[in-house]
Amino acid sequence: QVQLVESGGGFVQTGGQLRLSCAASGSIVRTNIMAWYRQAPGKERELVASIGVGGSTYYADSVKGRFTISRDNAKNTLYLQMNNLKPQDTAMYYCQLVVLPTYYWGRGTQVTVSS
Repeated sequence: QVQLVESGGGFVQTGGQLRLSCAASGSIVRTNIMAWYRQAPGKERELVASIGVGGSTYYADSVKGRFTISRDNAKNTLYLQMNNLKPQDTAMYYCQLVVLPTYYWGRGTQVTVSS
């Protein structure tokens, strides 16, 4: 059974930074696509960033240049470095692991950015 556990969320002021972590059970991080999603109150869940097996990355336009996705295969952990945070980044952030045909999700970690 795959388990994903996010951590690192919190309350920061505009311009601040946070580093989210997603710990995955088993040696699966390096062999599968992983991603960060977020969902703000009253809005749909949206893709923030993803990282492929070969290390290729994708970022939503709203976070390009501010967020960096990475992973540590030895630690089976996915990261999201978030810099220059803005109030519109406030959301619950979720980690996703793709092991087709299944999509696994963590329970999320809350990020709140004050103006």
